[in-house]
This record gives sequence, C-alpha cells and structure tokens, in this order.
Amino acid sequence: QVTLVESGGGLVQPGGSLRLSCAASAASGTILRINTMGWYRQAPGKQRELVATITSSGTVNYVDSVKGRFTISRDNAKNTVYLQMNSLKPDDTAVYYCNADDLTYYYGGIYSRDAYWGQGTQVTVSS
Repeated sequence: QVTLVESGGGLVQPGGSLRLSCAASAASGTILRINTMGWYRQAPGKQRELVATITSSGTVNYVDSVKGRFTISRDNAKNTVYLQMNSLKPDDTAVYYCNADDLTYYYGGIYSRDAYWGQGTQVTVSS
C-alpha cells in the first residue's frame, strides 16, 4: 500500500542537467518514518548500482562517478527525495530507481517496516 512515484527523467544532451523526484505515499494509513532514501541506476547489460543515498538526518553518500556532479536532497515532511544531476555524461544513461529503506508504516493498528522501490525512470544522455 506504499508506493514510490518517480518523475523527471528524459533525454538530455551531454553537459546538460535533469532533476529527478520521488515521492513516497500510502493509499491508506500513514508513513511515519523513512530512514534512508536513495537513487540507484541500471544501464543495459549491467547490474543495478547505487548512485546516492541520504538519511533522515541528512547524511549523504555518493558513488565516486557522480561526486561533484549530482546532489541528493530530501523533504522529510513530504517523504520526497530529489536528485539534481548536472554535467551529465553518456555513461549516466540508465533507468534510475528510487529506494526507501526501513520505511515505517502504520495502518489498521499495525506497524510495519520494509523497503520499497519505485518503478524507474529513464535518463538518456545523448547528442
């Protein structure tokens, strides 16, 4: 009953920018807390890899290949995470997936904790 909806992908030229957004929501019940939110990506023929993560207190982590170019941020009140991607390269082309790890959800008198993934959004960097 918890869903993550991503937006902001698309086609961009090398050197361009895109901003991805991902909002976690519950059709019923309430999301109480999300420990870590992050972005992963998967290019054709490759394994899914971590791009960036951010904890509820704001601690961030990036894969080396995006440091200095990508910035992850979140709005805890909106259960939303963002990924600002600048100086994009063709190697950044992939499907980008949002992840909410250790999400606490309350519904019908029951608390649950689990991890959730978004459906993915395509980012293509090409001239």
